[in-house]
Amino acid sequence: MTHSAPSRDTLETFANQFPGRDYTIEIVCPEFTSVCPKTGQPDFGTLTFRYIPEGKCVELKSLKLYLQAFRNEGIFYENVTNRILDDLVALLQPRQMTLVAQFTPRGGISSRIVVSHPSGHHLPSAT
Repeated sequence: MTHSAPSRDTLETFANQFPGRDYTIEIVCPEFTSVCPKTGQPDFGTLTFRYIPEGKCVELKSLKLYLQAFRNEGIFYENVTNRILDDLVALLQPRQMTLVAQFTPRGGISSRIVVSHPSGHHLPSAT
């Protein structure tokens, strides 16, 4: 079996049938896997996507295939989370999107990476 690198070309879309309405799509992917570039060990995480679509929505089978392509990819948590968000934003051009990547503990430490479009949208306001 050959390994194919993750590519946004794998992702497919369909037309948002309710472009005049703000509504949230939430997709949870509890079996995300990539590889630690330092140790070569597998990393496991749950990815939760929340977005308000504009003209397009992501097709789920293509999203699954895109995410599975990371299973042999040596990449840090922060990099993979930002890369996935960037690829989906480029494809969908959503009104808003947040990706929460919760990785399982390794050595007693767990990581949760949160990225948003527009950038920083998930952060509390500075008061």
